Amino acid sequence: MEEYGKILIIAMPIFLLLILIEKAYGIYTKEDNVPLMDSVSSISSGITNAVKDVLGLSLTFISYEWMVSKMAVFHIESNILTYLVAFVIIDFYGYWTHRWAHQINFFWNKHAIHHSSEEFNLACALRQTVSSFVNLFTFLLIPAAILGVPATVIAITLPIQLFLQFWYHTRHIKKMGFLEHILVTPSHHRVHHAINPEYIDKNHSQIFIFWDKWFGTFQEELETAPPVFGITRPAQTWNPIRINFQHLGLLISDAWRAENWKDKFTIWFKPTGWRPENFEERYPVNKITDVYNFDKYGTESSSKLIYWSVAQVLITLLFVTFLFDNIAVIGLPNVFIYGLFIFVTIYSYSELMDKRNSSIFWETIRFFLGMGIIFYFGNWFELNAQLPIINYIIASYLFISLLVTVYFTAFEFKTKKEILVNS
Repeated sequence: MEEYGKILIIAMPIFLLLILIEKAYGIYTKEDNVPLMDSVSSISSGITNAVKDVLGLSLTFISYEWMVSKMAVFHIESNILTYLVAFVIIDFYGYWTHRWAHQINFFWNKHAIHHSSEEFNLACALRQTVSSFVNLFTFLLIPAAILGVPATVIAITLPIQLFLQFWYHTRHIKKMGFLEHILVTPSHHRVHHAINPEYIDKNHSQIFIFWDKWFGTFQEELETAPPVFGITRPAQTWNPIRINFQHLGLLISDAWRAENWKDKFTIWFKPTGWRPENFEERYPVNKITDVYNFDKYGTESSSKLIYWSVAQVLITLLFVTFLFDNIAVIGLPNVFIYGLFIFVTIYSYSELMDKRNSSIFWETIRFFLGMGIIFYFGNWFELNAQLPIINYIIASYLFISLLVTVYFTAFEFKTKKEILVNS
């Protein structure tokens, strides 16, 4: 997990710089589709996913190393050809895990976060799951295991294949000529993220578009149907942790309320969105029926709240960078305490972004958690050796953050609610 953390330290500033370039380019061309609140939510989601992965908070029932030891027919050395073979097999693996995440109710829960943005930009590429704690699909790497592709090659190629999916989350790059026949392009992926009826559940490929063409899930972007982005049951929150478990919550409640025992069991494996008979009438949920006519979420935030949210996510990125760069120094179990602090931080400021009064509760929890770390350990996870005044800096930041949260919940949000009531 330490090696992956080092990779992310390099990748994070590159991703952030590209997001800023896209934002600047959109402003310059008067086609800005990178709202700051949406981007903060997206980056926060990426942080939660990265922290979960770096801390190893997931299980694999069948490891790739085990498959190689039992199934390898050949034993090949690591070279350029080996990496190319691994890349293609991983892309095949990615196509099917991606497709099943869209088509099976239970698996949609881990993927809905990625589609939850009602925009389409580089930042939304960072909306990745934190709710997937078990990898069930390692068996799709059996072809690589049979060929004897070393586990180290797979471990290196997996994050490369993931990072290469970042660039095509943009509306500024139009169709790309002959590359449209080979690679997944922004045009292909706009189709994938769209909720237009003609686009839903299409273009699941991750790098090579021919998987969709071979397996019957390809759809070209049409000039007559501009893509509309999001999910048909809109998230209605900026909180990435809430979004991660929304669909699971609906499945649990529907399974509990179902009178038919068959429905209680099969709901998990039915096509995504399936509910027992009459549940849409008996237990309605907010669903978009006209994709060209609905209100996007959170478009009326004050400039003060927007800039404070941006400041919070940037400060959180500093905390995360220190964690990823010092995992071995922090050590077990303290890295999990640090991870908890990051999760509570994101939950707190994203509740504030949603203008929920509960944000004061979560910010208070974060304040006492952070201060407790300082008083119990006497330093901030060995950072004092590099910056002796860090305890005072972090304590001051936590106190100011708590005061700002009190201000928004007690004054700004309350004032706006009173205006709405009186009007």
